[in-house]
Amino acid sequence: MEPTRSRREFLQIASMGAAASLTGLGCSQAGVARAQDRTGRKPRFQLGMASYTLRKFDLDQALKMTRRVGLTHIALKDFHLAMDSSPEQIREVATKAKDAGLTLYGCGVVYMRNEAQVHQAFDYAKTAGMKTIIGVPNYDLLPLVNQKIKEYDIKVAIHNHGPGDKVYPLPSTAYEKVRDLDKRIGLCNDIGHTMRSGVDPSESVRRYADRLLDVHIKDVTAAEAKGSTCEIGRGVIDIPKFIRTLVEIDYAGIVSFEYEKDENDPMPGLAESVGYVRGVIASI
Repeated sequence: MEPTRSRREFLQIASMGAAASLTGLGCSQAGVARAQDRTGRKPRFQLGMASYTLRKFDLDQALKMTRRVGLTHIALKDFHLAMDSSPEQIREVATKAKDAGLTLYGCGVVYMRNEAQVHQAFDYAKTAGMKTIIGVPNYDLLPLVNQKIKEYDIKVAIHNHGPGDKVYPLPSTAYEKVRDLDKRIGLCNDIGHTMRSGVDPSESVRRYADRLLDVHIKDVTAAEAKGSTCEIGRGVIDIPKFIRTLVEIDYAGIVSFEYEKDENDPMPGLAESVGYVRGVIASI
């Protein structure tokens, strides 16, 4: 846990999140009101799941686990819906998500290393009724991606992967490549990788707010390359500051949990993380 953040504060926020979860209120009405009082705005974003979190579980389990922690939006990784699935298979999965009470808002992370993969990604998303592709298109494919966005009206949120990544290590890297393209191509700011690169996620989303299309929320143990995912609230990211920043910039997309720790038993840490974030929303 960050040295300046007291154990008492952690427990207070977590308990508020647990209360919100138990009452089924999520971002409780009281919490929204408090956020509105402080900033002049209320939170417009919604919480979701990046299904990479549940990569060791099959689709049916992943859908149930997402609902179990009270989330209503999901973006599927190809573990749960293979990129080469037939249209019939894609529609079947989309129906399963809907029947589970989930909005299948996107997919990713989707790598686009050649033209065929770009065409495949857009057809896949369109068939599923997805609004967003969280992707990593090679630089030379950006003109084609830009063309497909206009044709399909599907957003592409470029995901940063932090230190060691040679394509999009930082949101700033992606921003410089897309700033002159269609507004529907922008950023999925993975705040864990952003922090591991030594960049404050709050300042990053503020600076590139005009292109922020998706968020992967997590916490990490250190603001350096060796930092690893931990339960939200126990790491070095100032989550209350980050949530306040999202409210201040009027972010209206999805904030998806990508909890990479404990892949074989993620539910305890995931539930703690969701509760903590809800507690922050209720407390700001």
